[in-house]
Amino acid sequence: MHKTLRHGITGFLGLALLAIRYRGRFRNRYWQWRRETAFGQDPSKEPRGVERWWVILDFGAWVWRIRRM
Repeated sequence: MHKTLRHGITGFLGLALLAIRYRGRFRNRYWQWRRETAFGQDPSKEPRGVERWWVILDFGAWVWRIRRM
């Protein structure tokens, strides 16, 4: 539980860092490419609901860890 909470918080901080850096502009070609790379091009195969949020938080946590290197 504690590790999950920490992972969720670092994921949120990483996403907040990206939102500040890109000023909320995530609809450009780079971010479309990132989304296709992460989820694929078929929308029916994308994770739904809570699973999708955990995947997004995993990416945010990765961003937070990479920033600290």
